[in-house]
Amino acid sequence: MSKSKLSLLTCTMMFIGGAMLSSCGGDETPSQPEDKTTVYEESTVKDGDGNVIETISTITDRGEGVGTITFTKDKTWVLNGLVFVNSGQTLTVEPGTLIKGKSGQGDNASALIVSRGGKIMAEGTAAEPIVMTSETDGGQIPATARGLWGGLIVLGNASLNSSPGESAIEGIPTSETRGLYGGDNDADNSGSLAYLSIRHGGTDIGAGNEINGLTLGGVGSGTSVHHIEIVANNDDGIEFFGGTVNVSNLCISYCADDNVDYDEGWRGRAQFVFVNQDPASGDRGGEHDGGTDPEDAQPYATPMFYNCTYIGNGGKRALTFRDNAGGEYHNSIFYNWDKGVDIEDLPVDGEDSKKRFDAGQLKIVNNIFYMVAGDDADKLIVSTSEDTDLNGVNLNGSANSSGNTVADPGLDKGIPTNDVTATGLSGDAFIQNVAYKGAFEPGKDTWIKGWTKTDQDGLIK
Repeated sequence: MSKSKLSLLTCTMMFIGGAMLSSCGGDETPSQPEDKTTVYEESTVKDGDGNVIETISTITDRGEGVGTITFTKDKTWVLNGLVFVNSGQTLTVEPGTLIKGKSGQGDNASALIVSRGGKIMAEGTAAEPIVMTSETDGGQIPATARGLWGGLIVLGNASLNSSPGESAIEGIPTSETRGLYGGDNDADNSGSLAYLSIRHGGTDIGAGNEINGLTLGGVGSGTSVHHIEIVANNDDGIEFFGGTVNVSNLCISYCADDNVDYDEGWRGRAQFVFVNQDPASGDRGGEHDGGTDPEDAQPYATPMFYNCTYIGNGGKRALTFRDNAGGEYHNSIFYNWDKGVDIEDLPVDGEDSKKRFDAGQLKIVNNIFYMVAGDDADKLIVSTSEDTDLNGVNLNGSANSSGNTVADPGLDKGIPTNDVTATGLSGDAFIQNVAYKGAFEPGKDTWIKGWTKTDQDGLIK
């Protein structure tokens, strides 16, 4: 039936129905339940000869989520507002698929959210990466264009250290219960992400509350996350809220706030992390917080990082540990940052990040620093009671910050050309024991080559 005939029939039925109701004597029409059906609206783009060059499926989620579905690469999938993978649903995304978010802020923000109990299987390849970007991205958007849509949020049932062990995720209205995360299953599985490029996100939903490029809230160790790019996000690149998920091969470029952020007791592992800071607007290479309410709650944040390269391009500071955060960095390279590693040392009794350092739960070991804090070793790793002041107590050379050197790694587009031999290899099951420091192996092509916008647009200086 044609749309015009369907509309005529619908109008006729509404007219007849109205007449029938009017003749029934004054009873009010009973209220109808809210329609929560998700709408998939298809449209096409044609060339001058009438040939279809693009098929677009626009998704509006009114409550029931996407369902168990596959986003295929023969269509462009457009998010109209917040689109959820509800509990019990699985979203599969084919390699080479393009997902776009509509522009808008506040109630009109667009993002893809995987709720607790839902799964996303978005496994691209180097030859066919999955791209998530703005609807306005026709391939010509400047590298620094940010805040054009939301981002990707994955929520799970792993544990947090905040009370009561369940939180509403940052970037989503608190009235949306599908935005809750946290539980007691640290092995929780939210699916798999691989060869995924997330571009130009970070729209503001209100009061300076932007969406991160990739948000992982209470995500468990059963989830696989590797070969991820976040480029030109208006807030943080990636942020972990509690959980135990492990990640590898992360490329974060030109974000407007922090690059790697964690909070609420994240306890995962991360290896091969490349940060390429925007010198004009970016903040920290890593902002590492332990807890929120209360700050000294357990489990403590104790993630482990190996083989990172954080290029500041003159950015503000390499790392900040605060709010009782622990964590470890090994065999990594920090290059061209105004300030080094800042460890909060509160002037009151209680737990803080300096206590985690003293207890061996915060380590900065066997790393290379160059053009950081003016190459002054006494300013590389310090404790301070003021978040903005790095003129604190020099911690470099203690047992938990040993083996660090001030040396030129000879970076050429992120690849070391000088000696960066690894020391103090890990015995952790997730961490690969490689012979070099930093995210990229000397003398080899980088693992970001070809499939990332960072590489395609030549963003590494």
